[in-house]
Amino acid sequence: MLEIHKDSLDVKEIQNRWYDLVRDKNHGALITFIGIVRDEDEIEGLSFDIYEPILKKWYSEWVEKLQKFDARLFMAHSQGDVLLHESSFMCGISSPKRRVSLEMIDKFVEDFKANAPIWKYDMRDGKRIFVKERGTKLPNSGVLR
Repeated sequence: MLEIHKDSLDVKEIQNRWYDLVRDKNHGALITFIGIVRDEDEIEGLSFDIYEPILKKWYSEWVEKLQKFDARLFMAHSQGDVLLHESSFMCGISSPKRRVSLEMIDKFVEDFKANAPIWKYDMRDGKRIFVKERGTKLPNSGVLR
């Protein structure tokens, strides 16, 4: 389940909905990760752009990878502005055994940070400023000629 939300995430609603989807599936674990915008560098918040076709392909590859463990993947991300102390990213993995969820959530979050086609901007004085130095170049990306 991949969800893209306008602006900040409603953490309680999303987490409760994910729990309701797996609680009767005989899964022993639902591990979630919630990313929260930190107050640093005098920003007002962060803003995000998403390239959905590549994100959906990347997410589908993870869903397929987790199927061999009978695990289920959930992800929600913000598109647009997210103020300080609000959430822009959530993910969850449920599985019959906790070890699978515990191990795979870390791998998923690290792969997300390196490969998800999401561009981050600092918000300062009501303006979006691209954060090139904190970004990661996507594999096979570049300028078309």
